Amino acid sequence: MSIINQLQLEQITCQRGDKTLFSELSLTWQSGDFVQIEGHNGIGKTSLLRILVGLAQPVVGQVCWNAQPIKQCREAYYYQLLYLGHHTGIKPELTAWENLKFYQAVSQCQQGEEALWQALEKVGLLGREEIIAGQLSAGQQRRIALARLWLSQAPLWILDEPFTAIDKKGVRILTGLFEQQVEKGGMVILTSHQAIPSEQLQVLDLEKYKFDPHRA
Repeated sequence: MSIINQLQLEQITCQRGDKTLFSELSLTWQSGDFVQIEGHNGIGKTSLLRILVGLAQPVVGQVCWNAQPIKQCREAYYYQLLYLGHHTGIKPELTAWENLKFYQAVSQCQQGEEALWQALEKVGLLGREEIIAGQLSAGQQRRIALARLWLSQAPLWILDEPFTAIDKKGVRILTGLFEQQVEKGGMVILTSHQAIPSEQLQVLDLEKYKFDPHRA
């Protein structure tokens, strides 16, 4: 990941229904940045992540990847992105192993099967790899989704509450993985209600961009 990538937000205004959540959000993140988006419930943290990955559109402004609007380079952008939202995105008819094997194939990851075993071990699913995902608990299904992080070679990770239902040890393990991602030139942008034990972390407080109808 020696290439320097940039994710640029240009005058983003986000609206939900008739309510404007935040406005005039302009900033640039680049390779090596580890960012937590903060703000009270309802401020638009998940909405911002959906805008960043192209699943929602801002009412004003645009998101650019390496100076090109993502709507103009969608295929190339998605190839360089790993997004984990509230929905796990796993296939319930496949086993945990098959889900990760499928992810390897569609993401063109180069690792062999040993990497799959290591990913399953990291998320505590060894011994359950042959169980149909739809028969696993919601927490175990989320662990399948998280296991992709150990396989991903995408430079940009955008994650919505990745620490949900994860114990303190798991938080430390995931945080270490995020630090490795940015140290090798990747980028991690996430939301979390938990404190993240990392000195590398930057914080974006959406409260600073909360829409004020009285602001000039």
